[in-house]
Amino acid sequence: MNGQRARLGDRADPDRDRVLVDGKPLDPGGGRTYLMLNKPRGYVTTLSDEKGRRTVADLVSGCGSRVWPVGRLDMDSEGLLILTDDGELTHRLLHPSHEIEKEYLVWVTGDVKRALPILSAPMELDGDRLAPAGVRRGKTSGGVSQLSIVIHQGKNRQVRRMCAQAGLTVLRLKRVREGHLSLDRTLKPGSWRELTGQEILLLTNEGNGEPL
Repeated sequence: MNGQRARLGDRADPDRDRVLVDGKPLDPGGGRTYLMLNKPRGYVTTLSDEKGRRTVADLVSGCGSRVWPVGRLDMDSEGLLILTDDGELTHRLLHPSHEIEKEYLVWVTGDVKRALPILSAPMELDGDRLAPAGVRRGKTSGGVSQLSIVIHQGKNRQVRRMCAQAGLTVLRLKRVREGHLSLDRTLKPGSWRELTGQEILLLTNEGNGEPL
């Protein structure tokens, strides 16, 4: 690493350090494409839509590769969406056994004090028992409260349906983190960028223990 032999416990930043394995440069992405999109509302998370609605594929059409979204955000939701052409990573991030955390900021109206213990307790959707969510209350202004909700599963419109069960109305929903990858807050809605080498390593290590 950087001209020196690596020792057990050494750490490297693939965006700054030169790392060789058997004399060849380490490529964290292996030639694949990994994108972070700040999905805006009004776009469906598909590659094409039979109803003619705008898709996230339209937003990343200039990336130079045929990528697909990892998971979904419904048309009215926004925030972090990963797109890639790496099938192995897609499986790792989506498979329930890996329990990858997803964090959402949710703006709601209703009796939040009553709803918090309901949201934090085990709930059921479609007859399946959900793991307890991590819920924190943020600011309240003009009758609208902001919540942070962390879940592991990925059922259709899960956070919205959980809030509805707890008596809350969702006004806005934004995903801000998936695993150890957080939304780049400098990305404007509809904008995307390629993941850094360090971010790719974080994602590829999800479900294998501690982050690199």
